[in-house]
Amino acid sequence: MAKVNWGIIGCGNIAHTFAKSIAHCADAQLIGAASTSMQRANEFATHYSIKGYESYQALMQCPNIDAIYIANTHEQHFKSVAQCLTHNKHVLSEKPITVNAQQLITLKELAQQQNRFLMEGVWMRFLPAIVKLQQLLSEGVIGKVHSVNANFSLAGEFESSHRLMNPATAGGALLDLGIYPISIADVVFNKTPEQIKSLVHKSTTGVDERSVTLINYGQGQFAQLSSALQQNGPTQACILGEYGYIRIDEFVGAQSLELHLNAQQMQRFDFSFNDDENFKFEIDHVSECILQQQTQSSVLPLSTSLRVMNIMDELRAQWQLKYSDSVESNNLN
Repeated sequence: MAKVNWGIIGCGNIAHTFAKSIAHCADAQLIGAASTSMQRANEFATHYSIKGYESYQALMQCPNIDAIYIANTHEQHFKSVAQCLTHNKHVLSEKPITVNAQQLITLKELAQQQNRFLMEGVWMRFLPAIVKLQQLLSEGVIGKVHSVNANFSLAGEFESSHRLMNPATAGGALLDLGIYPISIADVVFNKTPEQIKSLVHKSTTGVDERSVTLINYGQGQFAQLSSALQQNGPTQACILGEYGYIRIDEFVGAQSLELHLNAQQMQRFDFSFNDDENFKFEIDHVSECILQQQTQSSVLPLSTSLRVMNIMDELRAQWQLKYSDSVESNNLN
């Protein structure tokens, strides 16, 4: 296999981000896309000069497609991933890979049975600026990390019928936005929390509209995290340590970071890329893994996704927030 041939399930905004990014990847090419609407699939396919498929199933059955990117809505991820794996396709699923931990455990076992690659698409983790952050932390530049402060809010009004406000589509801030502050804390501490406390404000539809969370990672290491819909605020992460701190503005799509050391001038590290390259680093990594016949990522193994998913499950339990039984189901049939 000289290149990985990719297909996309779902033709919404995030699928366009993937399609634009893959054009910049040497070891990957997009050859097909499927939607629940043939018209939508054809419009998407025409735009990128690829083949449109009349159904998800038709794309999964295509022998020329090696890997599939799951880009439909949250509540469809579990069954879409499972079906792709059953059809012997490698899978990259947009975050959240599932809506709860038990679903992810089931997919992990299925991927092992099928000997297929499976990873959650958290593009932030693959950005050069985040790689630099991990390097600085591993070198102990700011000493022992004491805390992580991170927020991701989305301004604007959303109708009650919007997927983000709809419990039937696993809406709310947590799975769409909150996963990023949790993930940046996980990048920094790389371990299971000892204690989680949280407060939430729910929308009129019953999903989490905004929340604040305090996570105790033990040894005096804490994370203060927040996410919100219909709220303005900086998308920023600060990592605070003994000898200084690291600030990352727009950390979800980080292109730079600042290193502030005690009594020293600030150092800025820039890693710029174009808007149409957002997922390039993630796609490059996954394609390399597939070409090397690996079934999991060393950067984002399923055990790490499961650790983050367990945190989100705990938060929803504290909030008494449950999606519909069909959304939460672990039944593959």
